[in-house]
Amino acid sequence: MRRGGNLDHLWIRVADLEAATRFYATIAPHAGIGAHRRLADPPRTLFPGTSGSFSVVEDGTPTAGLHLAFPAADDEAVRAFHRAALEAGYADNGAPGERPQYHPGYYAAFVRDPDGANVEVVNHHRPG
Repeated sequence: MRRGGNLDHLWIRVADLEAATRFYATIAPHAGIGAHRRLADPPRTLFPGTSGSFSVVEDGTPTAGLHLAFPAADDEAVRAFHRAALEAGYADNGAPGERPQYHPGYYAAFVRDPDGANVEVVNHHRPG
């Protein structure tokens, strides 16, 4: 049973379902995302979380201008996310570090998914 959160589910249109599935499976362990499963109608991959889920949906036209952020429990999860994505060949969009322009203690890293979406893992639970 899901607890808390303000989002139940989200579908993200992607150009290449296999490429998107590989990307999100790579970052899943560092972004609090559960094991994924493929669904057929329409073709998509579901990634469950503790308070909601998201799916990457094969559509041919990716969702434009997407910025997706996942919460992290600590700074190491942020660093591990960034490291795993870069080691898998995904594009860096912001190294792990504090971003005080957002608020004191905001520690995040950013990478690009295969469709160019800005994907972030952020720790808000730092002393600020």
